[in-house]
Amino acid sequence: MKPVDHVRASRQFIADEAHEAFHDKRLWALRQARDAAVAGIPEWEELRSIASAIKEHTLTHLADYLEEFESKATRNGVIVHWAADAAEHNHIVHQILSSHNAKTLVKSKSMLTDECEMRPYLEERGIQVIETDLGERIQQLDHQLPSHIVVPAVHKLATDVAQVFAKTIGGDPHETNIPKLAQTQRDSTRPYFIKADAGMTGCNFAIAETGGITVCTNEGNADLSANVPPLHIASIGIEKLIPKLEHLGVFIRMLSRSALGTPITQYTSHFRAPRQGGEMHFILVDNGRSQRLAMDDFWYSLKCIRCGACMNTCPVYRRSGGLSYGGVYSGPIGAIINPSMDLNKYSTLPFASTLNGSCTNVCPVRINIHEQIYQWRQIIAEKNQLPFIKTEAMKLAGKVLASPSLYRAAASGVSGAVNHLPRAILYNPLNIWGKQREIPAAPKQSFREWYLQNRTKNDDQ
Repeated sequence: MKPVDHVRASRQFIADEAHEAFHDKRLWALRQARDAAVAGIPEWEELRSIASAIKEHTLTHLADYLEEFESKATRNGVIVHWAADAAEHNHIVHQILSSHNAKTLVKSKSMLTDECEMRPYLEERGIQVIETDLGERIQQLDHQLPSHIVVPAVHKLATDVAQVFAKTIGGDPHETNIPKLAQTQRDSTRPYFIKADAGMTGCNFAIAETGGITVCTNEGNADLSANVPPLHIASIGIEKLIPKLEHLGVFIRMLSRSALGTPITQYTSHFRAPRQGGEMHFILVDNGRSQRLAMDDFWYSLKCIRCGACMNTCPVYRRSGGLSYGGVYSGPIGAIINPSMDLNKYSTLPFASTLNGSCTNVCPVRINIHEQIYQWRQIIAEKNQLPFIKTEAMKLAGKVLASPSLYRAAASGVSGAVNHLPRAILYNPLNIWGKQREIPAAPKQSFREWYLQNRTKNDDQ
């Protein structure tokens, strides 16, 4: 499989100035809202440390907490399943639905089901799957992956949404009023809750002590998906475990503030047991998580609570759009999660970063994201996954930088070329850096030349 061409895809996004400008402005507004919300919590940095420690403890004792969770959930009347990978997860979901003769499934937002490509799997087997989250529904109707963990259709303008709705569920193709667009989706989706045979949710946090799960949304669609149909299925990544109910308060305080700059999600829903006459299934999914847990440098990424704060602050993501990353997870967190799933396919993503560290600074569980991005670059280079041109350029740069005489000669040559060569020679397809920026004018004198001229004289005196 060819690697994701992030550069080409991002250029396409950047070329549409209206979308690029809106995307950058909208996400930076979320970052500013996050900063304002954080400023109102004096103990925020302490909360980050506590949350990180809870996650680290859980992950280093994960087998014990998974067994405790299964035991408590089973005692509550929940049917618990284990899925080693995406294929097994999808098979289990299909089996459950088939055993109930279910033909229509309504579901709330779940990155895990996107990761498992569950929806096309079920649709190929005659089961209609309806995304009920507004952003996910827009992306489903437009046959696109989510472009953001929290706001899946953030790259679209209102006019884009109007066009998608007009082609699929009806509505005015020229509508720009956002509440009216949301109402169009609501009118289309609500009947499915009534007639659906089954409902599905993801999971933000799974509590080992109680055997229950917590789902955080701002639309209430998870509650409808879980409670209106007689059958509720929850897909749960094994990293979503936390030990005790008292720990939940730490993460609830941090999640929405980090994601949207709001004190709490509109709906923080707790599911522990099936309602009377109903049936509840929990599917605990690995799908590469155990493998990542065994990686010395990368297991910290399993602490992620999917808030999207790293994406909102990232200058590369804000200007290149989430779809340019070619996977379910985009932005800085995608640059470290995706290569652990398929290094060849996602080998370009760790290079879609300036390594400025802003992602690490805002992460509520203190994942060292920028350091992991750098470590992935090292692994990609060691495994010869770099493009030929970049490999040869780095070899040449290594030889030049390792030799003082070659370095001085090269610096002198480049300085003269920048100041005297015609633009057509400097700014051509071979000079990638020149496509979006000007090469700075070279100084008349290098630092070494200045040093030899000035400091040597002073030393002699």
